[in-house]
Amino acid sequence: MRITLLTNEYPPHVYGGAGVHVEYLTRELAALDDHRHQIDVRCFGDQYERHGNLSVTGIAAPPALGARDPRHAKFFDTAQRNLAMAAAAVDLDIVHCHTWYAHLAGCLVKQLAGVPLVLTTHSLEPHRPWKAEQLGTAYQASTWVERTAYQNADGVVAVSQSMRRDVHDLYGVPFDRIRVIHNGIDLDEYRPTLSPETLEALDIDPAIPYVLFVGRITRQKGIIHLVHALRHLTPGMQVVLCAGAPDTPEIAAEMTEAVERARAATTSRVVWISDMLPKPKVIALYTHAAVFVCPSVYEPFGIINLEAMACETPVVASAVGGIPEVVDDGRTGLLVPIDARSSTDVEPRDPERFARDLATAINTLMADPARRADMAARARDRVEREFSWRSIARKTLDFYDDLAGNGRNSR
Repeated sequence: MRITLLTNEYPPHVYGGAGVHVEYLTRELAALDDHRHQIDVRCFGDQYERHGNLSVTGIAAPPALGARDPRHAKFFDTAQRNLAMAAAAVDLDIVHCHTWYAHLAGCLVKQLAGVPLVLTTHSLEPHRPWKAEQLGTAYQASTWVERTAYQNADGVVAVSQSMRRDVHDLYGVPFDRIRVIHNGIDLDEYRPTLSPETLEALDIDPAIPYVLFVGRITRQKGIIHLVHALRHLTPGMQVVLCAGAPDTPEIAAEMTEAVERARAATTSRVVWISDMLPKPKVIALYTHAAVFVCPSVYEPFGIINLEAMACETPVVASAVGGIPEVVDDGRTGLLVPIDARSSTDVEPRDPERFARDLATAINTLMADPARRADMAARARDRVEREFSWRSIARKTLDFYDDLAGNGRNSR
């Protein structure tokens, strides 16, 4: 099969879960069936790679179009790259798009090449209203692109049962077009890997147990709520915030102010690492952490929790989206409910209560080393049994086969 995948993110330009997903999915698809399938990746960037049956071609930034609102520049940049992606897509049997950043190209390729269109739901724009801070009214345009793509897709991969329901409820996609295929993890790469020198280089005291956050500074990841929880933590622990790439200057300033207030209000040592670290260092941080915290207010799946669990670290996470399908409450971690304002405005109705509940869950595990050790072993076992990328690639290829053979692309 000749498979074209369209994506914004692809190594080395990865900043979120969608990029991680595409990286490992393409690698495993290329390896299936003795490398018989041709995998062609088109992405945003300057990449140009050829590895046997896997090819990667980046679409460079186009000349900037004049925009009355500078927040529209990202949308115009995306639209131009999508046109280039569509023009370059030839000799394929199926096109598979990841996030709205590639959906316009996918819709065009479906019509121009007459092949089935597959989308993977890494997130949905109506559940991310804070994106208007970045895009202005172009947020309405990105939502329109996404809606159009879902209404024209031949098949949708939902990364969780929660996302399957959301795609159906928001965009009316029939359930028979949506297949749940979870995200995965590279079990050889993500495993317990001790590196005390990494901690020392990052100014983390290896003698003091620490709570870890890894992620972008964005409303979706809920890091502000975790920072607000710090003043409620039991004294005697460290908090390591591996958090960078803020969505906007405004949220960067809010984060800086919140961390300073938290440091003044707690005796816990707070280490903020604002650089996006390479994988080996992040794996070391996971390995040494006593507890990993994922306070997301919106999370279709949450690969980040798999990464921590694979490194034998118990998780405290918000009970939203696909996270309960990853974190087994009471066995591999603790889940913290969120009373959201509405189905689309997913921020907590009572932020202070959510912050306190996060702190309570963290304090509970930090006070019980034996329970943490038991959860750590269960976490690694769960990941090994249920979330390998090889099995996920096989399920994805089977979905392609079903779509390519059912004639939907002729309607």
